[in-house]
Amino acid sequence: MAVDPRILQLRRLKEEAAAGGGPDRVARQHEAGKRTARERLALLLDPDSFQEIDALVTHRATAFGMDKSHPLGDGVVTGYGTIDGRLVYVYAQDFTIMGGSLGEAHAAKIQKVQDLALRDGAPVIGLNDSGGARIQEGVAALDGYAGIFLRNVLSSGVIPQISAIMGPCAGGAVYSPALTDFVFMVEGTSRMFITGPDVVRAVMHEDVTPEALGGARVHGTTSGVAHFVEPDEERCLADIRRLLGYLPPNNMEDPPRVTPTDPPGRMDAELDRIVPAEPNRPYDIREVIRRVVDKGSFFEVHEGFAQNIVVGFARLNGRVVGIVANQPAVLAGAIDINASVKGARFVRFCDCFNIPLVTFVDVPGFLPGVAQEHGGIIRHGAQLLYAYCEATVPKLTVITRKAYGGAYIVMNAKTIRGDINYAWPSAEIAVMGPDGAVNIIFRKEIEAAADPEAERARLIQEYRERFANPYVAASRGVIDDVIEPHETRPKLISALEMLQNKRDTNPHKKHANMPL
Repeated sequence: MAVDPRILQLRRLKEEAAAGGGPDRVARQHEAGKRTARERLALLLDPDSFQEIDALVTHRATAFGMDKSHPLGDGVVTGYGTIDGRLVYVYAQDFTIMGGSLGEAHAAKIQKVQDLALRDGAPVIGLNDSGGARIQEGVAALDGYAGIFLRNVLSSGVIPQISAIMGPCAGGAVYSPALTDFVFMVEGTSRMFITGPDVVRAVMHEDVTPEALGGARVHGTTSGVAHFVEPDEERCLADIRRLLGYLPPNNMEDPPRVTPTDPPGRMDAELDRIVPAEPNRPYDIREVIRRVVDKGSFFEVHEGFAQNIVVGFARLNGRVVGIVANQPAVLAGAIDINASVKGARFVRFCDCFNIPLVTFVDVPGFLPGVAQEHGGIIRHGAQLLYAYCEATVPKLTVITRKAYGGAYIVMNAKTIRGDINYAWPSAEIAVMGPDGAVNIIFRKEIEAAADPEAERARLIQEYRERFANPYVAASRGVIDDVIEPHETRPKLISALEMLQNKRDTNPHKKHANMPL
């Protein structure tokens, strides 16, 4: 029996849509070191789980030479699938069709996926590879971007939004990724900038390459736009899958809990020796984190940016937590403008999606200097303080060494609704370090002493013994317990179990006025 011609027509249309821009353009995409949109989705999603939506959509424009060609899909592949069996919505721009440029129909396809994701409470992932707004469609293209941006904002804090920059992303197109929760970039092929090198050269008379202006390394280390910088597309897509394993599908659900293989009572004796006896000697806070959390579970975010603070996801007894930690190995762990912004954004994300926070504190204060003051360290530091004060998820703190001045408060002090605050015996909690305190309090006595340096050393030691230790804070209840370092893991796990049904609220308001 002959196959219905209408079915044959449908098959031809589906084959045409799947072919993208054709063999020649697909070959050029591969020569540029990039995969096609469909190849990327095949790597990102569980095998055979992708279900395409709007494969037969074409553009509506008839002007400027666009009336002769109406490629199916209009340069973007949209739909849904699963990652580790969990629903996600996706869109992947197809550079082989009109350079992945965004027009009215292209934007409408993305907006439909965004609406479905928000309605169904599922993450949305965008794979960006586009020449930007489709010039031929004029204001319709700009209006399409506006609709995408609006949905990014309305979805913020409701469903996780992830962007991967898999090629060019320029002009207004950069604002959709910037509005999402996490941005991935690939070394060598990703580019993000508001204005390209030609415009910069013409207007600012500055010569710069596309890589130096908006490459993955620049945004991963200098601007902080990129949260993850990946060596290739395979690693990028694999890490998106890994990231989703720490996130709930929406703000009404908890993060996925896994069956732990690391005993909750495990204690690591190396933690008792990890903090140097010399108060100014650095150490790597990541070693503390890795020895405390479930083995192999720490997944760092924003690794290359503002390295004086470390943030990322981990698990404690199978339960997802967000980690925020001062890094004594970089700027002695002092908080600067970039660290404030990085920490605040991460704290707020965790609070949006019901992820408990564990904070490791070793902070000498805010970074001093004219550049910091003129750059707004007051305003930016207040953002980190605001984020911790606002957060209602379980919040645990461990002070490993220094916790001085306002920085002690900002790093989730007890009085800003820290739930359980621990300190190691090596902790020093004070308005300022012993050296500075002694120089201010006993300046005249030191100057009058027969041996000023010996007197200063004696007073510093006395100040450290009497004030710069955790026991004064513990006696006032602002430290819940002073614990031995090797006890940290079981203590945190026990506290998390105790707090699993925590309910905390903020005053009713339309929204607050964060010091942006």
